[in-house]
Amino acid sequence: MRILVDRTGHSRLRALGPSLAAVPAAEAVRAGIGALIGLAAAAGLALLASPELWLGVYLIAPFGATSVLIFAAPNSPLAQPWPAVLGNTLSAFVALLVCRLVADPMAAVPLSVGAAIIAMALCRATHPPGGAVAMTVAIGADKIAPLGLGFALMPVAAGTVLLVVIATAYAHATGRRYPFRQFGEVNPSGTTDPAPPERLGLSEDELAAILVRYNQALNLGVEDLARLIAAAEMQAASHRTKAQVAGDIMSRDLVTVAPDTSMLDIAALFSRHGFTSLPVAEPDGRYLGVIFQLHLIARAHARFRPDGRLSRAGHDLRAADVMGERLPTATPDTPIAALLPKLASSDTDAVPVLDGDRIVGIVTRTDLIAALARESLRRDD
Repeated sequence: MRILVDRTGHSRLRALGPSLAAVPAAEAVRAGIGALIGLAAAAGLALLASPELWLGVYLIAPFGATSVLIFAAPNSPLAQPWPAVLGNTLSAFVALLVCRLVADPMAAVPLSVGAAIIAMALCRATHPPGGAVAMTVAIGADKIAPLGLGFALMPVAAGTVLLVVIATAYAHATGRRYPFRQFGEVNPSGTTDPAPPERLGLSEDELAAILVRYNQALNLGVEDLARLIAAAEMQAASHRTKAQVAGDIMSRDLVTVAPDTSMLDIAALFSRHGFTSLPVAEPDGRYLGVIFQLHLIARAHARFRPDGRLSRAGHDLRAADVMGERLPTATPDTPIAALLPKLASSDTDAVPVLDGDRIVGIVTRTDLIAALARESLRRDD
């Protein structure tokens, strides 16, 4: 009995702790800098709407809350442009109407927030900072109400739009995605099929029903749910493989090219060896990047003249101009389970294996498929 009580108590104590996964320091700094930029711009807009400092002070709280969502939690359905802009605007508009009907601030504040929540929910625009907007309007009604219903448009709607625009540009500049992915949008290959690792056989309606069933519609988008399920399935599949590492299956006798190798020589190597990728390395083996056939074809196509002949600039292309540098890599000790998601991506045919900064091997999709096939045969035997 004591053990049961201790375990129950421990479980309750854990429930009081953090529920979110650890956030890398770089990601926290990235979000903080984005919010700083966005709020500075929004404060400037508020001052343009009214030179009086009180307006900026009043709006900094709800705009700050919006910034937390769109910069730190950009994949949340609550952070998307529709709920952010419409949620804040509706809340301001509703609160202004309530303040016209109810003079007592003690009653106007809760009525404004409650009415704002109802309006946002009915418009599928639930945005928590909207509650702060409604409360701000109700608390400062003596100064805000004289500005009229136009206050909901300027500076509330305009300020939120500015934050969303900055968040979109900032996410793109820092390698993130905002607004979030939509189900069925065009993939990197130019088709609407889900990317290979994310093909579940579940429709958008089925995924949406799962979110509704578990009351998660406000916490997660349909596309993000698909990506999480696919990632979980791939991770589970990796547990069924024998413990192997990249060094066990990688190609060691490498054909590499120097950074100044011409495009014609590269094309000849692809033709001679039948490879789909060629590592680029210095003579001492220092890894620089990888050239994939598809990338080479795309770059070459852009260099052809209207008459179909290769332009002078095309002849001048070198390996360093075509190679991809920001690609996933591995070490000889990397488990092959960790290679599965990397090689399942449509834009990665091979993963270079590095020892320090030197390339010692490469694992292609063919290598990985062969390893999985051997493992399957062992299980059947």
